[in-house]
Amino acid sequence: MGPGTEAAALSMGRRAAHRLAALRAEIAGQEHRWTLWTPVAFGLGCAGYMTLKVEPSTALALGLMAAAAALVLAARRLGSTGAVIVTVLLAFAAAGFLSGRIRTLQVAAPIAPAEQRARLIEGWVVDVARPGASDMRLLIAPVAIQGLAPGDTPVRVRVTLRDQAPPPPGTAIRLRAMIGPPPAPASPGAYDFARDAWFNRVGGVGFTLGRPEATNLDRPPWRLRLTMAINATRWRLAERLYRRMGPESGGLGAAMVTGHEAWITQAQTETMRGSGLAHIISISGLHMAIVGGFVFAAVRVLVAAWPWLALRVPGKKIAALAGLVAVGGYLVISGAPPPAERAAVTAAAAFLAILVDRQAISLRTLAIAALVILAVQPEAACAPGFQMSFAATAALVALAEAWPRAVKEIDIPWWIRAPQATAVWLGAAIAASFVAGMATGPFAMHHFNRVASYGLIANLLVAPLSSFVIMPFLAMGAVLEPLGLGGPFLAVAGWGIEAMLTVGEATASRPGAVATVASGSAAALPIAFLGVMLLCLWKGSLRWLGAPLAAAVLLWPRPAPPDVWIAADGAAVAVRDAGEAILLRPDARRFAADLWARRRGLSVDEDAEAVRDARFACDRFACLPTGDDDIAVWAGRKPPQPAELAELCAPGRLVVLRSGYAGQGCEDSFLLSADDFARGGSAELWRRGEGWAVVWANDLRGDRPWTR
Repeated sequence: MGPGTEAAALSMGRRAAHRLAALRAEIAGQEHRWTLWTPVAFGLGCAGYMTLKVEPSTALALGLMAAAAALVLAARRLGSTGAVIVTVLLAFAAAGFLSGRIRTLQVAAPIAPAEQRARLIEGWVVDVARPGASDMRLLIAPVAIQGLAPGDTPVRVRVTLRDQAPPPPGTAIRLRAMIGPPPAPASPGAYDFARDAWFNRVGGVGFTLGRPEATNLDRPPWRLRLTMAINATRWRLAERLYRRMGPESGGLGAAMVTGHEAWITQAQTETMRGSGLAHIISISGLHMAIVGGFVFAAVRVLVAAWPWLALRVPGKKIAALAGLVAVGGYLVISGAPPPAERAAVTAAAAFLAILVDRQAISLRTLAIAALVILAVQPEAACAPGFQMSFAATAALVALAEAWPRAVKEIDIPWWIRAPQATAVWLGAAIAASFVAGMATGPFAMHHFNRVASYGLIANLLVAPLSSFVIMPFLAMGAVLEPLGLGGPFLAVAGWGIEAMLTVGEATASRPGAVATVASGSAAALPIAFLGVMLLCLWKGSLRWLGAPLAAAVLLWPRPAPPDVWIAADGAAVAVRDAGEAILLRPDARRFAADLWARRRGLSVDEDAEAVRDARFACDRFACLPTGDDDIAVWAGRKPPQPAELAELCAPGRLVVLRSGYAGQGCEDSFLLSADDFARGGSAELWRRGEGWAVVWANDLRGDRPWTR
């Protein structure tokens, strides 16, 4: 080996040693940041419990917690810092698993029988809801349900009204409705709405038959009376806001204040979704931050403007207390939906930090808030709203932590300082929107399968409107409206909402405004989540290792979509043709069909009937192929007659019967009937040579309290 080779080897060795030392120094620099990973571990434990296929015993959950605690004690005796950190995080994961089990036992309540049938219901109207532009829904606390013993009566039921004005909350009613258990996932592996219903103690869903009638019932418990009184106040306020602001902006204004979406039109819903502004409708972290921040700033300015008071009271703490009260009041008026509750906890943690002389906005405050939320609602770990809000907030706080602090110069002329401040604000706004969008992107792709191509532009244009015009003036108008003084403030808020809709229409109407992205593997989302957390919580160059992990949902290979989808009751069937879904009954289970198509990255033609009629001959009950397709469908609840069954059951054909099957006449066909759907729920099928491979939704759900 020559002198040059030896020198090169020595140089490489020094560089390797230097990099190794830098790596050790960076890892050692995380010593005070490991606590930020505790809510991540706790949340993964909660999610692990929620996604099991078999309900674990309480003894198992306690055993895991005890084993994790023993590992922590053993690691502390060894004196290894790394071992202590790992075992503590494992203990938090075990605690999350245990909290999920405890919460499931706490909310356990009866579920309506599997057979959906007409029943007479007597109960109290707890709340009125209208998600999106669908029909009104009543949340009812039943006193009695025909055919169910008191011990088998659900705590809450939700029924849909058909083109009827809803009775206000607090009304005692009697109605006849088709009631069954909460719905299973729209397709195998899709989001499980029945799990949400279980944790909200909603044990039955259905639709009304006829109009609800007022009745007399015994006085309800005080907690129910208080809930109904608050919801009645919210409903009256929503009605007043809508009437005062008018149809163009009143529906959105009422939704942003009270959570009631009763007056939002279908066109407005599509505009907000297509432009990436739909999050503004849902009461969540953005609204809590604006309302709490506005009250905090206003009170602080008022205290500072009164020199006598400013010298005698801590203005910042008084403002924080006022912000805390504002957040609590807004939580009550909004109806305390789960996203608002989680946002209120986060905002309250920030204001409490100010009251105890700690930094208000920090990753540590966010970690405490997340732990509180998950301890109280462990099911939130699987909720898209919590996942997106936690990721976005963590990304924004990490951005603020890394944002360069400019040196403040003295005596700069205003005509120089103003453009500089504008440029800094614009850069910060662009960076914040970009970072928040990137942090929430994996979750939006996985859960909603929509990407608003111009969402960044729309949110940048709307951010000043929502922060400085819409929400502050809505808040002031809502407070003053019961006194008849809210008109001027609501008018200004209405102008802001109309301007927001103009921006939304301009972006949503552009070609390619909305892209459909198929959901990836179930493993891709937790990998992407850990990647986002690594980018946000790690301090140093190693954080960029999280970038490829964060892109897992986007980059994960998608398997071939299924060839056929069948709804959970066999009432709707869709056939895949390249990148398009052909609906054999476009008017049946349309919401579930659209969810499935988006989840698989397929489009549905607006003229769905014409597309279907080109390949199938369909009447009221039957759909038969007219070409080379090998699928036939019977949509009647009663079994087909022998002649009809013979026409459906050609050899080698897939036959879908919504009704039962007597066991004769389809021996040479691949047949699925009502008994199969009752057991398996919705289904996806792939062609395998001359046969079919089937995946059932209930097989993926497993045996859990909310699936029984």
